[in-house]
Amino acid sequence: MAIWLTENSKIIVQGMTGSEGSKHTRRMLKAGAKVVGGVNARKAGQTMDFDGTVLPVFGTVAEAMRETGADVSVVFVPPKFAKDAVKEAIDAEIGLCVVITEGIPVHDTTEFWAYNVSKGNKTRIIGPNCPGIASPGASNAGIIPADITTPGPIGLVSKSGTLTYQLMYELRDVGFSTCVGIGGDPVIGTTHIDALEAFEADPDTKAIVMIGEIGGDAEERAAAYIEQHVTKPVVAYVAGFTAPEGKTMGHAGAIVSGSSGTAQAKKEALEKVGVRVGKTPSETARLMREIIKSL
Repeated sequence: MAIWLTENSKIIVQGMTGSEGSKHTRRMLKAGAKVVGGVNARKAGQTMDFDGTVLPVFGTVAEAMRETGADVSVVFVPPKFAKDAVKEAIDAEIGLCVVITEGIPVHDTTEFWAYNVSKGNKTRIIGPNCPGIASPGASNAGIIPADITTPGPIGLVSKSGTLTYQLMYELRDVGFSTCVGIGGDPVIGTTHIDALEAFEADPDTKAIVMIGEIGGDAEERAAAYIEQHVTKPVVAYVAGFTAPEGKTMGHAGAIVSGSSGTAQAKKEALEKVGVRVGKTPSETARLMREIIKSL
């Protein structure tokens, strides 16, 4: 099994006709994902050939869903158009919307997040500024490489794209149920807690890796949730122990203000509830390997 993205998921790509959208559509198809079409109002009615797989371009998300049965959208739309693209997916009530786009104004993200809430939260948004979601051996929605790991019992949730890939690779011999890159912006659609809840409920996920980073209090809130609701073993890594105070590091949400949001504070909160925290990604992988052997 997997969470949110399975072998039966049918994917459309908003922005499939653009350079990034077409490149990653080809890659997702090669990974075995069921990509069934794209959306671009200006190119509706056209088709695109991806190494022999011909996909239609639709004018709207609603039309694409109606014609293909799609239940997942991946958004490769430039930042200034991303808000409208996500709101269109919400209006169509697609089940999962994976927003890859980086550089979306936080005000825009806040607006489509609130819009989704006002519409009843019928669409799960992952991102923005994220690598997407991959269920190895089943499907791949976004930009996560499909050939660096195998199916297995570990669930992975991460703020960082590159650290997602590193942990997937280091634990490739054990394998993963689903890997979720939630993004590092200040406002995101899916949180660590959402993923922890889903992994806890998934019978084929036996242990969880959680990757956080400096800034905000998401990891502290995740620690409180783990203490109350998660029975499966969790290991964690927090990026940014050497980050200078007051400077944004890579992700828009990764900034330390005074004693708030430091890597040390997050590490202590997680360890207090029994989560083993690695000092490096490689040590985190070693800790997970020890847990898997003990299960």
